[in-house]
Amino acid sequence: MRMSDWDIPGSEGLPIRGTTHQPEGDPRGVIILVHGYLGYKDYGMFPWLASLLCEAGHIVHRVNLSHSGMDHGHGDFDLDVFLRDTWSRGVEDIMCLLKAIDRGVLAGQESGAVLIGHSRGGSTSLLAAGRHADDEAFGRVVGVVSLSAPANLDRMTDESKAKILAEGSIPLESSRTGQTLQIGVGWLQEQRDEPAAHDLLSAVAKIRPPVGVLHGADDPTVAAHDAVTIAQANPARVQVHIVDGADHVFNTPNPFAIDAAPSRELAEVGEVMTAWIDSWIQ
Repeated sequence: MRMSDWDIPGSEGLPIRGTTHQPEGDPRGVIILVHGYLGYKDYGMFPWLASLLCEAGHIVHRVNLSHSGMDHGHGDFDLDVFLRDTWSRGVEDIMCLLKAIDRGVLAGQESGAVLIGHSRGGSTSLLAAGRHADDEAFGRVVGVVSLSAPANLDRMTDESKAKILAEGSIPLESSRTGQTLQIGVGWLQEQRDEPAAHDLLSAVAKIRPPVGVLHGADDPTVAAHDAVTIAQANPARVQVHIVDGADHVFNTPNPFAIDAAPSRELAEVGEVMTAWIDSWIQ
């Protein structure tokens, strides 16, 4: 396995930063691994999952979306960039990544693609798959996996909505860095301006490739029932696996060494995900 870092332009021309895991020999498929809210490509389980999937013969691009505010590594957030983040900018980044693969800018031009996203990254991947079901660049996608993803994009309280509309942002503390980040009003405003485009279940209903939904039974951040709700939106395409005893990150600390022994829950995620992808990429 070979690893390399790269940057490509994403939403607003800001860089999507990535690390590619390249297998030895001809690749079977190409996988885009998308982090969640306050997450990043080097967070917790992502390097381990990328290594596992690469060992199974796939090119894996784990990425920092353009408005994550994160550079390579485990540093602080760029507060000005994070402030401008929205759902649609994440979707735009996914399309930039698929088009970069199509053009040969990123490895995997000859391979079918799988999107894997955790938490907000899972919802963003599902949203992209629904919004762009007819997009030529999405034609290479043979499957989508969501991990711990919420079924509803509107998770802000009425009190927070009133505050963000009145003041232009609301604070969000990062326990990892100790920074006070700000969620910008654009996060809410685009949902109010285009509610249909932010209806995740309607997007899921439009998805054509198979979808695998993995969720921890003991997730304190996003209830496991959200996985069932997502599946009900497109029962012909979506299958669900609930991991007993698992929390939001499948009991994996951050940081977590790429060659460390996984928790029982993370190992189960890897096993189920690998089996799904094997069935999608022939």
